[in-house]
Amino acid sequence: MIKKDKRAWAWVPPLYFAEGLPNVIIASVSVIMYKKLGISNTDITLYTGLLYLPWVLKPIWSPIVDLKSTKRNWFLIMQLLISVMFLAVGLTLPTQMFFVTTLACFWVAAFASATNDIASDGYYMIGLSEKKQSFFVGIRSTFYRLAMVTGSGLIVVFGGYLERIYGDNTKAWSITMIATGALMLLLTIINFFTTPKFESSLAIKTQRPKAFLEVFTSFFKKPNIAVALAFILTYRLGESQLAKVAQLFMLDERTKGGLAISTENVGIIYGVVGLITLSAGGILGGILISRDGLKKWMLPMMLFLNVPNVLYAILAVSKTSNLAFVIGTVAFEQFGYGFGFAAFLMYLIYIAEGQSKTSHYAIATGFMALGAMLPGMISGAVQKWLGYDGFFIWVVISALPAFFLLKFLKYPPEFGKKSAQTDA
Repeated sequence: MIKKDKRAWAWVPPLYFAEGLPNVIIASVSVIMYKKLGISNTDITLYTGLLYLPWVLKPIWSPIVDLKSTKRNWFLIMQLLISVMFLAVGLTLPTQMFFVTTLACFWVAAFASATNDIASDGYYMIGLSEKKQSFFVGIRSTFYRLAMVTGSGLIVVFGGYLERIYGDNTKAWSITMIATGALMLLLTIINFFTTPKFESSLAIKTQRPKAFLEVFTSFFKKPNIAVALAFILTYRLGESQLAKVAQLFMLDERTKGGLAISTENVGIIYGVVGLITLSAGGILGGILISRDGLKKWMLPMMLFLNVPNVLYAILAVSKTSNLAFVIGTVAFEQFGYGFGFAAFLMYLIYIAEGQSKTSHYAIATGFMALGAMLPGMISGAVQKWLGYDGFFIWVVISALPAFFLLKFLKYPPEFGKKSAQTDA
């Protein structure tokens, strides 16, 4: 069995890029693709929102990843399956039943992606010492975010470019998804050659986790868990609705209350502006929490996550055509997301502290996914009912429950501080 920390710089970046890319394709790029293929906002948000379900349910099958085979085998097989499913999406888009067939492919890819997350995170923990885990947490987060921006930015730009070249959205997105499948396959091959074999078959047989039921019930016996779960479910209540509808708002025609921005320009805005500001927000958030602890920055980070929602409401009410204001809004939103999510991630790590940390973290992130999935599913119907202006005002209001719950949270003020004992 290979020693820990082997070739970490070679395998951590591509492993986490391959974790982030399918997530953004399934959750975000699919929204734009279906919009350009004529699907209604209500159907888009409902059915793509349901694609979050595997991330909600992943704690149920996470012990299987520990009990069967190696983490490395799991993520390589899952990444290969994701590649095939993206390819299948591209090949079935020109058919009459494209909405059903592509959703089925995305469903398989979503389950594979959630399993890839479990295996990749588990591999990270067994492949690195605690010291190196702390050092590389910023690297893994950066490459995960780069993958997110690659999907919502560069791949969308590519799709928009092909729309303009061919004048046929179906053909454009068919080629785009085939190319995305090829990119995912390339990442799988890279991970095959760069990831060392840290696990032995003997370790898999002898180091089994405790019974899942015991792990699961112990999570719900944690102190103040009801308030903690309510906070986790509401932390992104506003942002998760905005995330589903913001790009639809930019793409929609002005007669429908949208901004009528081209697909290519939307991709450029998120691919360039999003890349810079999202990364800056996430890195700064991690630095500040490491320096001062979570308590000092929880409220400011929550504000940064939600205040940009007000700018979207202004965009919708004013129906401005000022591209600079649109770009500024996206820049603030993406920075706020990266900055605000740092606090959320650190709180999830705190909730998972103690015995069965890995399984409890999976459960906590499952509730996080549920808190994003349910609001996202109904966001299209709410937007249809209220219009874009009313919808973004509603998004601003939706952020308030988490602020109310904040005063009831209990956690060490200096949790996450570099001098404190934490593996975050």
